[in-house]
Amino acid sequence: MKPLTVGIVSFGVTLLLGAAAVGFWLTRRMPYELGLRVPGRDRPAGLTGQDVPEKIEGRLETLDGKPAEIRGEWPGFRGPTRENISDDMVELARSWPEDGPPVLWSMDVEQGHASVAVRAGRVYLHDYDSENREEVIRCLSLADGKDIWRYAYRVRIKRNHGVTRTVPAVAEKYLVAMGPKCHVTCLDPVSGELRWMIGLVRKYGTRIPTWYAGQCPLIDDGKAILAPCGNVTQYVGADGQLVSRGESVLMMAVDCETGKVLWKTPNVDHWKMTHSSIATVELEDYTKMYVYCGSRGVVGVSAEDGKVLWKTDQWRIGIANVPTPVPAGEDRIFLTGGYGAGCMMIQIVKEGQTYQPKTLFRLPPAKFASLQQTPIYYKNHLFATRPDQQFVCLSTAGEIVWASGRKHKFGQEGGPFLVADDLILLMNDSGELTLLEATPESFKPLARAKVLPGHHSWGPMALVGGRLIVRDLTHMVCLDVSKKK
Repeated sequence: MKPLTVGIVSFGVTLLLGAAAVGFWLTRRMPYELGLRVPGRDRPAGLTGQDVPEKIEGRLETLDGKPAEIRGEWPGFRGPTRENISDDMVELARSWPEDGPPVLWSMDVEQGHASVAVRAGRVYLHDYDSENREEVIRCLSLADGKDIWRYAYRVRIKRNHGVTRTVPAVAEKYLVAMGPKCHVTCLDPVSGELRWMIGLVRKYGTRIPTWYAGQCPLIDDGKAILAPCGNVTQYVGADGQLVSRGESVLMMAVDCETGKVLWKTPNVDHWKMTHSSIATVELEDYTKMYVYCGSRGVVGVSAEDGKVLWKTDQWRIGIANVPTPVPAGEDRIFLTGGYGAGCMMIQIVKEGQTYQPKTLFRLPPAKFASLQQTPIYYKNHLFATRPDQQFVCLSTAGEIVWASGRKHKFGQEGGPFLVADDLILLMNDSGELTLLEATPESFKPLARAKVLPGHHSWGPMALVGGRLIVRDLTHMVCLDVSKKK
């Protein structure tokens, strides 16, 4: 038989066998009922894709650390004014010994990029205990890094480019922290006693961002300002009935004393939480607003009642929106991010009784962008590390004033930086700290030293009383960067 004939016969036999199998499958008694595939039906009961416990029980442990008698504070993400500019009156050194600034204390931490808040000689860190599978909010001494108290609660978390990413917010009577799986905890900052806790996933239907939560809470006038980006979620329960959970809440204010929600901004466009944090913006007409970069745009809401004042869908980043909006004077707001986003400057313009965002310029990432660190607005200029690893200075008109050059690179993702005493303290990806003058005139480095042993030194810095706290993926140090008299 010729090869072609064999192939035709073989193919015909295959068709006959296939038809017989289909006929048997259609006529036999099925062990289960066929039906349409409904989203959520093939997933366990509860909010789809949300791996968080139903009930949280915390425990407080008091230890032997003592708060330092050191003045000054760094009360949350980006410092006292959320500008990443220190208002400390301590003069800083403009040169360092060959081995770098003196190390006052150091400690190992769980993998992550979470940094600290500092107040009244106490350092607050959201950490994770992988051995006991517990999130741990730690209160440390600024003097020596010893634990004063620890508040822990059990949550199973797998490392995903680290675990922790957020900075707590602290005021005189309140400490507010957001964990990797969006548990918001309010504690007494002195004793560590629990005031209240909100699980944003369970209560509002928040979707945990890729690589876990990166939003740092804000305390403003006794209120915790949060962006849950909650949405109503429907799923099929264990009894086969359609169940709705969650709530349409884009942003909200929570009374720190009681845990009562004071106002909510509806999430009408179904935005999801990003890694960006909320910025406080006060316009020249004294209107105060909270500005947030969600998954589908940017919004400004009234600080008084949460009413939406303006929003735009002209700025969105598909993979990870990380940097926080930056107020840049004259009612301008600067936006930037990675993954090809570049940057954009908008201006909030009042038209009658409404506000409108007007785009002033937009630049490609090759000219200016910051993947994960929020730029600093200082001396009417913007400073950040762009994707080619150079630290750059940008004018508010969108022109590059200077770049650090090929010999001075700081990593593709870019390490943290802050301004203090007219200086910039700038970290690269691998734990090397650079000191330079904070000037738009030119890139003027003054000193450089390796201060961290590891890599991924991305956690934001904190500076209090001439003490600089920095970290890499697994290690944290406190450095003395003050000027010696």
